[in-house]
Amino acid sequence: MSNNIMEALVDLPAEHERNIFGQFDEHLKIIERTLNVTLIARDGVLKILGNSFRTDQAKRLMLQLLELSKRGNMITKQNINYALSLLMEEKESALTEIDSDLICNTIQGRPIKPKTLGQKNYVDQIRKNMIVFGVGPAGTGKTYLAMAMAVTAFRNEEVNRIILTRPAIEAGEKLGFLPGALQSKVDPYLRPLYDALYQIMGPESFAKNMERGLIEVAPLAYMRGRTLDHAYIILDEAQNTTPAQMKMFLTRIGFGSKVIVTGDASQKDLPSGTTSGLDVAMKVLKKIEGISFCELTSKDVVRHPLVQKIVQAYDAYEKKLNSPRRKKNYDNIH
Repeated sequence: MSNNIMEALVDLPAEHERNIFGQFDEHLKIIERTLNVTLIARDGVLKILGNSFRTDQAKRLMLQLLELSKRGNMITKQNINYALSLLMEEKESALTEIDSDLICNTIQGRPIKPKTLGQKNYVDQIRKNMIVFGVGPAGTGKTYLAMAMAVTAFRNEEVNRIILTRPAIEAGEKLGFLPGALQSKVDPYLRPLYDALYQIMGPESFAKNMERGLIEVAPLAYMRGRTLDHAYIILDEAQNTTPAQMKMFLTRIGFGSKVIVTGDASQKDLPSGTTSGLDVAMKVLKKIEGISFCELTSKDVVRHPLVQKIVQAYDAYEKKLNSPRRKKNYDNIH
């Protein structure tokens, strides 16, 4: 790699500068620090200074970011960090490819698109297969993208209804007896599903389709004994199902239906010693044609950047805790 200082120029229209540079040029600082280059913007031109390899990398990155900005995307710190990680793998051109995949728009007109390669693969698998398991940590868009795909299929009349379900189980604490009728008792468990649908469809459209029975949000226990034809069915929080519940759910599927099962194997709320239905399904069904397993990672987290760091920290802690050496020491003590 040459140490000679090279110069590259990128035409950068003034209307895109603020979006790409970030507040107080924070995006530029990240790029300069990561690639060891100097970036100077003047009169609609960005000058890049560094060794030939890094200068070329920075130029390619800037052209990709400029294209994203021209398409109307708001460039965030998260976009910059992910773009840099793709650049290190020489996959930066995937940025614009991912951005081209529009699933639908929210009620406010905001486009819903995959934001990472993992999410793009997840969406592609949903399009191709009848049953898709989306497994990964919090914040990877498993449920939200599944909802967007379901609403799109419903609007396009590919299915007659949307059915959303999740096991009604407390997250590590007992809520006791909840007041109200049966629907009021189960609503707290299903609130995340309502929130996503409100954002994508709008409260009025959601309420109207709920009243007509075209959208159903129900606990998993309500699925027993039913056959679900021509429906888009999403099972959320699948790590909290038992093997019997998972088998019951998967055998409800009828003709013309599509199923998405989402879960995070690291956040089980089942009683101690209970096997997760998601874990069993991933072993039992992995070789069946028409069923796809898509594993998302901390790289696919699209919430606040701090969430990605939290997920990575817990992953590292759990790997250390489950290392053979640590287990051996524990066994010796007991």
